[in-house]
Amino acid sequence: MVKRREPTARQMRLATELRRLREAAGLNSRQAAALLGVSPAQITHIESALAGASEQRLRRLASHYACTDHEFIDALVAMAADRTRGWWEEYRGLLPTSFLDLSELEHHARFLRHVAILYVPGLLQTEDYARAVFSSRLPELTDDELELRIRHRKARQEFTIRYEAVIHEAALRIRVGDRATSKAQLVRLLELSEADHITVRVIPFDLDGFARASSTMTYVGGPLPKLDTVVRDALHGSAFIDSEAQLNTYRTSFRKVEAASLEPAQSREFVHRLAKEL
Repeated sequence: MVKRREPTARQMRLATELRRLREAAGLNSRQAAALLGVSPAQITHIESALAGASEQRLRRLASHYACTDHEFIDALVAMAADRTRGWWEEYRGLLPTSFLDLSELEHHARFLRHVAILYVPGLLQTEDYARAVFSSRLPELTDDELELRIRHRKARQEFTIRYEAVIHEAALRIRVGDRATSKAQLVRLLELSEADHITVRVIPFDLDGFARASSTMTYVGGPLPKLDTVVRDALHGSAFIDSEAQLNTYRTSFRKVEAASLEPAQSREFVHRLAKEL
């Protein structure tokens, strides 16, 4: 068994789901190992994403764990069998791992939802706006680090899946760059909002219900709802949230935020007015 040196978030998610299945079956790792005919260390490595699991082994584990959700098992098998080395791999060792993990999640996502409070979402940013955002980070980035982040962000923007963004007026008004950068960003936002796969909604300052949109989040739709992921920015980097209870909380949160926002057509009119002010 070849141990992985740096598991991806997707590999970690598969490992987490296998551990949850074992725990739901009331088995410890030693008992699971005995059923599979392997050492407890192998189960530990699989559940730590330090080692993969073949389709045969994964299905045997699911059988021993009495999991009858065949659609879920098939989704796990697909995750285990995936050997994709996506475009983001060229940045491994050059950018923080969380950047690559987010790219991998987005690549495999069925849909994306975003709530933005302070900045226009990264997937909708112009290059100049992104440059201004990254230039404000502490500690300061070197020129090479800055260019890597901008190039990576532009690559992430080549998506075609359904994307819904709810953006607070604060994010549209805060000038992370100069006036020209802000206006160009609003114009770009209007252009993108016309795409069939992109929906942009705005929460104005004077709209009731703002407390429901008090934090930024990215909701990534997995192959099944129970394999969805929420990404939250934190001081130490991105946090990936995947427990069912927390996912339900964020699903409810997004529905409330969406309900408190303007309709897409009204949102475009709102952004157009802000752009004219500049």
